[in-house]
Amino acid sequence: MKFLLLAIIASVAGAFAPSSGMARQATQLQESFGLGLGEDTYENQPDLLKGEAEYKQYMNQVKEDNMLNRKYNVIRRVRELDLLQATIDAGVLSKLEKNGLDLETVEKLLPVAEELGLLSLAANNQQLLVNGVAPLLVEGAPFLLPVVAKALEVGPSAFYLAAAVSGGLEAYFIASGVDVPLIGLPAGLIGGLLLVPLTIATAGAGVALGSLKK
Repeated sequence: MKFLLLAIIASVAGAFAPSSGMARQATQLQESFGLGLGEDTYENQPDLLKGEAEYKQYMNQVKEDNMLNRKYNVIRRVRELDLLQATIDAGVLSKLEKNGLDLETVEKLLPVAEELGLLSLAANNQQLLVNGVAPLLVEGAPFLLPVVAKALEVGPSAFYLAAAVSGGLEAYFIASGVDVPLIGLPAGLIGGLLLVPLTIATAGAGVALGSLKK
């Protein structure tokens, strides 16, 4: 009797259950793919999903002084470190003039730099220069200025020597295949981040000073 009652209840419940074969209402998703067809996904997206530029603008609205958009304050750090006076005390300017680099020469070099696209390259990479290169130069200036002053006193050969040392050290790291302790990465790769730009900069400075003296 119990089994008969359970069977009746199951059959009645099944009669009122929705059929699994009924088609469900589908949500149509349309993508324009930039062709002007369908919906404009850019307008329908949240601001946080519209790319890096939109995300940075959003962060500025939330907090102006945020880590994402913060720029290295070059002028403030130059004042705090008193780099202008340190440059004068080291005699860098006077030694540059002795090597042939004065204001008149700088004025002549500016059009050449513009023709080579150097000024445009710097203008298009302000973020990298301000937040990447400037901190290294400004923060290291108190230690670099005396070294640069001594090198200028010697002349282009000092810069050639520095380029040879840094380039030779990088070549040694690559040839020996040694790894940096603890992190296990090749020393040639890690050291190259510093030694390769240093080699190029010092060699370029030596060539520039040599051409000025001529």
